[in-house]
Amino acid sequence: MSPSTYLAAVALAGAAAFALIWAWVATVPLAFLDPEYPAWLAKEQMLARCDLGSLLVVGDSRAAVDIEPTRLPVKTTNLAVGGGEPIEAYSAVRRALACPEPPARVIVSFDAGHFMRPDLLWERSVGFGFLGATEVAALRRVSQRLGDMSIYGMKRADGLPPRVRAALYSVRFPSLYFASLVHGGVLLRWWENDASLHRAMASRGQYFFGTAPGSDAVAVEGDLDRFAPLPVLDWYFDRTLALLAARGIEVDFIAMPMNDATARAVRPVLRDGFAAYLASYAARYPNFHVVGDVMPHWPDRFFGDEFLHLNPGGAALLSTGLGTWLSKRHSTPVGVARPSLPLSGA
Repeated sequence: MSPSTYLAAVALAGAAAFALIWAWVATVPLAFLDPEYPAWLAKEQMLARCDLGSLLVVGDSRAAVDIEPTRLPVKTTNLAVGGGEPIEAYSAVRRALACPEPPARVIVSFDAGHFMRPDLLWERSVGFGFLGATEVAALRRVSQRLGDMSIYGMKRADGLPPRVRAALYSVRFPSLYFASLVHGGVLLRWWENDASLHRAMASRGQYFFGTAPGSDAVAVEGDLDRFAPLPVLDWYFDRTLALLAARGIEVDFIAMPMNDATARAVRPVLRDGFAAYLASYAARYPNFHVVGDVMPHWPDRFFGDEFLHLNPGGAALLSTGLGTWLSKRHSTPVGVARPSLPLSGA
């Protein structure tokens, strides 16, 4: 075999191997992606099937953990996601409203930090396919128009320009998933991820992070000086509420609890600013209601990790209380004062 023939054969074999890896990355992500991926996939599948019910939950990871649809009195789907911000909520709501039978009510829940800081958009929302190429392109245009590239243009270890990164994610380019392929042993996560997918479908989108019997860690709220939402996140929050208002769908903002340790560290100016921000939207959209305290706090024993996700006991307590409130609200005649939210970890 001549050197040129040998090199051609090696190049062809390399190209074939790369093509096989690319096809694997694009078609079998359940085999190697992060253990959180199955929960996102469950939410995608319920959205695609329009299997939503009458109550939809959108928000961040605390809402994804704390609200258990199976404990609520109406069919509920929890589409809140880890690192979720108003960008992901807008995507979920927009798709839900395209269903033949959209939800009749939506619960929105974000902590203050998820209006103020970038989080996991590239790693999770784009990497897991929750936001598609069209939505990422729309985010770029909105960011440019607002002069706020903090989310779309956030720096990543790959060093890629955002447009290049977005293009590579849109075709599931293998190098972006190299770390997951290595840590996941190419296919070794398949069985556990498949089981997790079935659990997430059965729980209608709820899933746990930490399950420790308590946490006294001080979360992000304890480090924030004041409430100052990013323009791009404010735009998506407003757009989400506008979509729901146009359809006459009731929206309740229900903040998930923080632990007592964090509550003691929160600056009053942050709490007041967050409350004023939400109140301004309640004044703008009559269908939007801020329910209860915007920064409720519970004893440390109900939290499963340092990010203040409730542990199973805490989630059961919150969801049971939320279910009681929903039952009373549905039975309250028009014109009668709304029942108070009986969420207390005391």
